[in-house]
Amino acid sequence: MNKHYVYIITNKNKTVLYTGVTNDLARRLVEHIDNIEKGRKTFTAKYKCKHLLYYEEYGWIQEAIAREKEIKGWVRAKKLKLIKSVNPNLDFLEEGFLFK
Repeated sequence: MNKHYVYIITNKNKTVLYTGVTNDLARRLVEHIDNIEKGRKTFTAKYKCKHLLYYEEYGWIQEAIAREKEIKGWVRAKKLKLIKSVNPNLDFLEEGFLFK
């Protein structure tokens, strides 16, 4: 079974939330960091979003895409409530993926 992830990342000060979907969360986090370091003109590079706050795992890409679209439609407060339901302190979670 394939793994697909919906994820939410933020910047150092937790002022921006970005929701995305990928089939390789570790690789995607590295790509976000690389975009920042290379000064690429992406949303996440502009706002320096590279810290993982939340993720969900799916077996089907269609489910992951639908969930990403759902979350992207939410207001910030609802996104924060979702994140805090599993990560109450808004800890950065990327180490679990980047340094396996």
